[in-house]
Amino acid sequence: MLIDKSVIEFLNETASDSPAPGGGSVAALAGSLAASLGVMVCNLTLGKEKYSDVEDEIKEISSKLQVNMKRLNELIDEDANAFNDVMEAFKMPKDSEEQKTIRSDAIQKGYKKAISVPIETARYSLECLGFINTLVKKGNQNAITDAGTGALMALSGVRGAIYNIKINLTSIKDQDYVKNIKNEVNNIDNSALEFYRKINSEVEEVFE
Repeated sequence: MLIDKSVIEFLNETASDSPAPGGGSVAALAGSLAASLGVMVCNLTLGKEKYSDVEDEIKEISSKLQVNMKRLNELIDEDANAFNDVMEAFKMPKDSEEQKTIRSDAIQKGYKKAISVPIETARYSLECLGFINTLVKKGNQNAITDAGTGALMALSGVRGAIYNIKINLTSIKDQDYVKNIKNEVNNIDNSALEFYRKINSEVEEVFE
């Protein structure tokens, strides 16, 4: 599994001439890094008398971020596997009309699976941005730049996932499906950018 590799092993495999792991897996990793930085900020906040009034809220955020991190870790491998499934569908025989139909259906199913994974990555990364938006205001202010870096990673998770969704949508024939996915993607993207602008503004104020 990709998630069990060392950092250098993952980097080398990504850098290889194999198309997977690619942008989708890296987007999921970015989202997981965002969650892990968020959890770190929570841990640096909990137990500090200065932040005792928000302890319960920070504990809840930490718990939710850990759930997100676990799922995003799984999505690193699921994205690579989904891409491989599409490639296998293209290798199916197409000599007869029946074979062509079966192959076409398998390809369409594969592309939809390849979209379902980054959709999850985008959703979880967006959630991370929402939690980090709270942490930059209520978390340990000594770690605000760590939270800001987490926000950058979460935004990368969202945008990287969206790139993968959009490129795969160009191969989908079901236009109702395409329309619904595009609507959700636009909503996620707009929300992510709004969160990031707010977070970045909070972080930049520290430097003034």
